[in-house]
Amino acid sequence: MDQRCQPRQESPVPTASKGWFEAARFGLFVHFGLYSLAARHEWVRSREAMSQEAYDRYLERFEPDLFDARQLARAAREAGMRYAVLTAKHHDGFCLFDSALTDYTSVRAAGRDLVAEFAEAMRAEGLRVGLYYSLLDWHHPDFTVDLHHPLRGTPAEREARDMARYRSYVQGQIRELLTGYGPIDLLFFDFSYREKGPAEWGAEHLMSLVRELRPGILVNDRLGIPGDYVTPEQYQPDRPLERDGVPVRWEACHTLNGSWGYDRDNHEYKDPALLVRMLVESVARGGNMILNVGPTGRGALDPRARETLRAIGAWLAPHARAVHGAGPSAFEAPPNAVYTQAGSRLYLHLLAWPLKHLHLPGLAGRVRYAQLLHDGSEIRFHQLDGARHEHNNLAPPGQPAGTLTLTLPIIRPDVLLPVVELHLSEGA
Repeated sequence: MDQRCQPRQESPVPTASKGWFEAARFGLFVHFGLYSLAARHEWVRSREAMSQEAYDRYLERFEPDLFDARQLARAAREAGMRYAVLTAKHHDGFCLFDSALTDYTSVRAAGRDLVAEFAEAMRAEGLRVGLYYSLLDWHHPDFTVDLHHPLRGTPAEREARDMARYRSYVQGQIRELLTGYGPIDLLFFDFSYREKGPAEWGAEHLMSLVRELRPGILVNDRLGIPGDYVTPEQYQPDRPLERDGVPVRWEACHTLNGSWGYDRDNHEYKDPALLVRMLVESVARGGNMILNVGPTGRGALDPRARETLRAIGAWLAPHARAVHGAGPSAFEAPPNAVYTQAGSRLYLHLLAWPLKHLHLPGLAGRVRYAQLLHDGSEIRFHQLDGARHEHNNLAPPGQPAGTLTLTLPIIRPDVLLPVVELHLSEGA
């Protein structure tokens, strides 16, 4: 992953057969590989300009004895996630699957096909399965040395390398992944940049191959040509994403602490309350959020990651219907709040807790019932009409006609993000 690269190729929201993605709304990303042993960012080989020989010390010690895909799948499901994506191959070229095209794999290094374990475990927990595949490969002898390559500035820059052979390698590995591991629901390519784009990847041919092998699969936008969804990384869109006025699928990609791979000394973890807010803001703007974990060098989740997933799951358990299957609303939320909506239920996510009364413009006469979602406790409300709202002592003068006013408890509910569920009248 690389937050500097934000491809802008987009395509309109496609067929209903891929509607599971919007219904899911929340997914798990897993970055695991040799860089996890270095424990100082997944780009460690490039950042430190390591030779292959120096980097191979991690290959010799790769022993993922604590990588438990079943445990990981349970943690994802209990966190409220509905799909998961694993790094089948990252930029260093190391593969977590059994490939006939290279010995640089977890099978040869540790006797384990981690992609197979991951796919089986996720399906067993009812999660959709996604795979990440890096278009970069700093290990492959035909991948040309460029500004990101660890061997930049060395004699390797002058070596004869053949990107045509590398494209064949990529196509072969994609065929292996999409035919050898059961139904794959999502493919996350990473990434195009100034020196390498669609021509270098053979993007059109590669996309055609993917569609041929898995017609219903979702493919992201990072081949540099239009895909099924776009992938803003490490930032939150502040409005629904469109192309020529047509909504597009999108997924905000976020880390717990700014690093995708395990980063032992990085303690800048996002608070679970912030992550929940980011999730509902994504849903309110028509998008998904995928949250990354980077297992340790032995393959386990670190305690902070486990605690964060548990905290999000504790919030999502009673609030799931405000996220899963929900999307944007045509109603305009009041300040310090966002709406999500699923059919006739409108969900008011309160980013800041108001003092007793909250005014909702445009909802007078449109709400049949209101309750706090986490415990189902009734929220009383009254409605202001144009003739007498100035004299209603339950609301200050100046509220416009058509305003619905909620009467909230003084004490904020003890949840990461309070949600009021509004049951709309028929035809609202």
